[in-house]
Amino acid sequence: MRPDPNCLMTGRLFIDGDHACSEGAIAAGCRFAAGYPITPSTEIIERLALRFPLVGGTFIQMEDELAASITAIGAVWGGAKALCVTSGPGFSLMMEHLGYAAMTETPVVFVDVQRGGPSTGLPTLPAQADMMQARFGPHGDCRFIALCPNSPQECFDLTIEAFNLAERYRVPVLLMMDEVVGHMTERVVIPPADAIDIEPRRYTDRAPGDFRLFEPREDLVPDMCRAGQGHRVHVTGLTHDERGYPVLNAAAQDRLIRRLRDKIEKNADRIIRLEEKGLEGASVAVISYGITSRVAERAIELARAAGVQVGSLRLITAWPFPADRVRRLAQEVAAIVVPELNLGQMVLEVERAVAGACPVISVDHAGGAVHPPERILDAILRAAKEGRPSSLGRSA
Repeated sequence: MRPDPNCLMTGRLFIDGDHACSEGAIAAGCRFAAGYPITPSTEIIERLALRFPLVGGTFIQMEDELAASITAIGAVWGGAKALCVTSGPGFSLMMEHLGYAAMTETPVVFVDVQRGGPSTGLPTLPAQADMMQARFGPHGDCRFIALCPNSPQECFDLTIEAFNLAERYRVPVLLMMDEVVGHMTERVVIPPADAIDIEPRRYTDRAPGDFRLFEPREDLVPDMCRAGQGHRVHVTGLTHDERGYPVLNAAAQDRLIRRLRDKIEKNADRIIRLEEKGLEGASVAVISYGITSRVAERAIELARAAGVQVGSLRLITAWPFPADRVRRLAQEVAAIVVPELNLGQMVLEVERAVAGACPVISVDHAGGAVHPPERILDAILRAAKEGRPSSLGRSA
């Protein structure tokens, strides 16, 4: 469904990342949202609650995050494009339903505006410590797509992309924001509706009786069906066959779970988005994402002023992880520096991909504030000085 041009706030706006995410959802055709207020994500649902009545959408404040996440999933099966919004503690509560969405191949968007944790932690201050939970949170071998905006403009753009990817691969997609990006106010350019690419839901053209809800096409992604058109379907979190009926044996489990994995991993080159700057001829590479990538830009400027050849690789897509690109990068540079607002999460994936080809320096931070650029600068200078020797330490 293409949004009505009259419902979009087009042009150049001066809004924060949370509000940009809301406008991106509306632009993507989202017309249902469920949430429970939790800092620092509340502004997203506040704006949707204000805007949805004007565009024919529905927002429901649920009694808790569990109710919000399952309600959003139910809305998708009712025919809507839907999202749920939360932050750290609520994200933890949603894990069961995130796994359910993966098993039922529900194209739904989860927005997590990360804050300091664990537990109640730092409700109004930033962190990036939910990144591994976004990959390994539910039990079982789930695969998700996770995007990491670093500006209000990207909060708008990547929200649209999250919905498009969800529909294209029939998979839950995570928008991994952080408190700083969510509350940062900058210019956001919203194009006219006819200039926005919207991925339609891929409904079957088969007649009732000939359609199987989980029978994949060549790209390993099944079509969906419209409720009320006579299709007999069964949607369950149990291991199931192509009809959706439970089949509880090892053969069915292997066939289903491998397909759920392969439809993401075999399409990884089409899904992954990166931003590369100054890597040609660089001796040091900085890999970062979200708000930390903006702090790293300042550290890179200072390092270049000091004569160091340093470039950056920004993870716009965190999951699936761009292991092949990082593996090649490790052959091109003397060392890799990974700053992030946690005590070392995505750096583990970097190290796995690098496999000892070059040193990897983690510039960790427990959250509550962004890095001082000087900490990242010190790691870059140290990497440039010591080069490839294995004596280079892991942490800075």
